[in-house]
Amino acid sequence: MLETTPRRRLTAALVALVALVALSGCGLAPSDPGAADVRLTIDAAPDSLRHTISPFVYGTNGARDLATNKQSVVRMGGNRWTAYNWENNASNAGSDWCFQNDGYLSSSNTPAEAVRPQIQQAKAAGAAVLVTVPIVDHVAADKNGGCDVRNSGPNYLQTRFNQNRPTKGSALSTTPNATDDFVYQDEFVNWLKVNQSDADILFSLDNEPDLWSSTHAAVHPNPVGYAELVQRNTDYAKAIKAVWPTARVAGPVNYGFYGFERLQGAPDAANRNFLDYYLQQMKVADTAAGKRLVDYLDLHWYPEATGNGTRITGTETSASVVAARVQAPRSLWDPTYVESSWISDAGNYNYGAIRLIPRTQDRIDQHNPGTELAFTEWNYGGGGHISGAVATADVLGTFGREDVGLANYWELHGDESYAYAAFRAFRNYDGAGASFGDQSIPATSSDVSRATVYASATSADSTKVTITAVNKSTSATTAGITVACAVIFTKAKVYTITQSGGANVIRQADISTVGVNAYNYTMPPMSVSIIVPTV
Repeated sequence: MLETTPRRRLTAALVALVALVALSGCGLAPSDPGAADVRLTIDAAPDSLRHTISPFVYGTNGARDLATNKQSVVRMGGNRWTAYNWENNASNAGSDWCFQNDGYLSSSNTPAEAVRPQIQQAKAAGAAVLVTVPIVDHVAADKNGGCDVRNSGPNYLQTRFNQNRPTKGSALSTTPNATDDFVYQDEFVNWLKVNQSDADILFSLDNEPDLWSSTHAAVHPNPVGYAELVQRNTDYAKAIKAVWPTARVAGPVNYGFYGFERLQGAPDAANRNFLDYYLQQMKVADTAAGKRLVDYLDLHWYPEATGNGTRITGTETSASVVAARVQAPRSLWDPTYVESSWISDAGNYNYGAIRLIPRTQDRIDQHNPGTELAFTEWNYGGGGHISGAVATADVLGTFGREDVGLANYWELHGDESYAYAAFRAFRNYDGAGASFGDQSIPATSSDVSRATVYASATSADSTKVTITAVNKSTSATTAGITVACAVIFTKAKVYTITQSGGANVIRQADISTVGVNAYNYTMPPMSVSIIVPTV
């Protein structure tokens, strides 16, 4: 009895101290977790170091298993949408299928029926939708098939296509005239606003214009130029916002690195960086319009990184490709990492470390501040293999930490099961809707070549911490984890994605602290671990 009272007093004092720390916003210094292969350091304490993670970085193209994967944005994009006619749902396949007009997107002639079902599906799941607005001069008029429309005669643009215009110039209708020769995109936006007003809709200004002269040679046979693309973006963005002033618009939707640099060798490139030019000119257009016209600088990113000469974006799972694939996300941000690719080679652009996100953000800050960065197509290959899960999780974590505004994964191959497991690691790791938080907090690894780490808190509960740890090594890796937080944790829930576990997120045994907010955790070989500290 003589010993009990002092202990109770000490416990009461500790509780009071913790409460005081929590109220003051100060963090508790964690203990040393002991010897480990890597140190993962999380700082959940200072609000000043947190930033909101855009809810739109967990998007995909299409809505595969939306109820389970819980994508945040569903994009309707790709080559099929460049010549899409919303009035009757005809489209042209371009080079993907012999430049054929057909009803691939929808056999219905009901206006906008190709987009309505996915909007409804996304809306029911709480996801936003990214809708493509064609900005070329002609869209498909019919669904007659017959392979290449150019075989229909020299006047095929008049007989097989309708003229596409940004604005109608007269009253807009939700029942468009499908018998004239014109399709108006402001009328399409009006249809969406009237009929889908409760959906969260964003707009994309077409798709990969830098490739139109090859992918859509039937409607745009000549390479697009810098000035031409800026004008098209300006005209169609103004048309969208005239109808829907709060709409968010993404452009120019470049296909890849050479598009960012020279718009695929545009005739008026004049050795100028295209993104610099685009941002400068859109700033001029914004000023003239009295409003921001393009909200997202929209890029597509399929890494050029190789392993032993083989590009990582395929299904190859040799040791060299796997090693290159799991390191490649570092080219998004790491100033110390130089990948093996033609982009980094001294004989080309002499980039060295690509640092794609901070490098592009610097361009934005210099030429049109306030524009958000988007990657509406991306894929690192190996989606049916654990290396695809590792790379995908690493990219998703990077997007949140680096403040990307919008992102949509694109399925490159038939099996993307492991990549989608990585989405669930952030969006539904327990199968019941538990997700990574909406606030990014500082998280560092002592060896990013071996393991990377991302951490979050939630705006609803700033003491709830979620950690995603990515082991890139083919062997088990011990991690000494410390969490500076205003709460003393005693355990942590653990979920993993591993090769042996298949394309699943699997609950593991809880781990206990080895000191104040310190853990010593063994990450399985080549794995993604979700660690959720608990009291």
